[in-house]
Amino acid sequence: MNLPTFNDIKAAHERIRPYIHRTPVLSSQSINQIVGAELFFKCENLQKVGAFKFRGACNSVFSLSDEEAKNGVCTHSSGNHAAALALAARMRGIPAYIVMPENAPEIKKIAVAGYGAQITFCTPTLEARESTLKKVAEQTGATEIHPYNYFHVICGQGTAAKELIEEISTLNVVMAPVGGGGLLSGTALSTKALLPNALVIATEPAGADDAFRSFYTKILQPSVSPKTIADGLLTSLGSLTFPIILNNVDQIATVSEESIVAAMRMIWERMKIIIEPSSAVPLAAILENKVDVKGKKVGIILSGGNVDLGRLPF
Repeated sequence: MNLPTFNDIKAAHERIRPYIHRTPVLSSQSINQIVGAELFFKCENLQKVGAFKFRGACNSVFSLSDEEAKNGVCTHSSGNHAAALALAARMRGIPAYIVMPENAPEIKKIAVAGYGAQITFCTPTLEARESTLKKVAEQTGATEIHPYNYFHVICGQGTAAKELIEEISTLNVVMAPVGGGGLLSGTALSTKALLPNALVIATEPAGADDAFRSFYTKILQPSVSPKTIADGLLTSLGSLTFPIILNNVDQIATVSEESIVAAMRMIWERMKIIIEPSSAVPLAAILENKVDVKGKKVGIILSGGNVDLGRLPF
């Protein structure tokens, strides 16, 4: 199995640089005082489509040969990856075919359609999503771009941590949330290459703790009926992301729903930026003392800011 390396992430960064935002790294004196550490937040909530997912989608679309690209790209996603792939495809001038569960948030459906993708709706089960996508791929000849278990997606996601470390080269710890593991595996590869002594720590809701269980048993555990407000972290690790995480991540911590909401609120109130619940999970682990950061410099990837403002948890 061909796993990505840091050289692949460097190549991805060159490829996508013209299209992505180099997002800011922000810090908050008041949060630093509360936690007794220096936290540096890489604001992927300010990335195009409002999430880090644009990096991986962009790298995947622009890695295709002209021959592969002409039939377009396809995926199944109810969220940020769908919007990211649709925008990247539009930038390259190729079609995007997205399979979405019919119960996907209205705001996500509007976003994906707005970027010009052709949407096929299906019943909200993984089986229906996969079988519908298979049909779409057969009918169109489009290349399937998996949301996280895909070589070029992982390489693209790793560019966020690369930028963070280029800016703050003295970090002791780098943290990211984990769902399917695309962001985490890319983050871990960049961190271990650039800061070999830094710890890579992942965080996950206790109600969706499959990565935690997989990591500590060293056996890939599926995500079974996860329950969490952090809707970006519901999926299981993949065949590419799991081995990278086993080899390069130092710790995975789980957090309660209450602390996710508290951390999300803290970032909204003190930093005046909008983040979605999934982004708050690393800070939640610090607030719960699941991760020892006292006196350390900590980089945190804020994964996205796509939240339904009509249904805030506070």
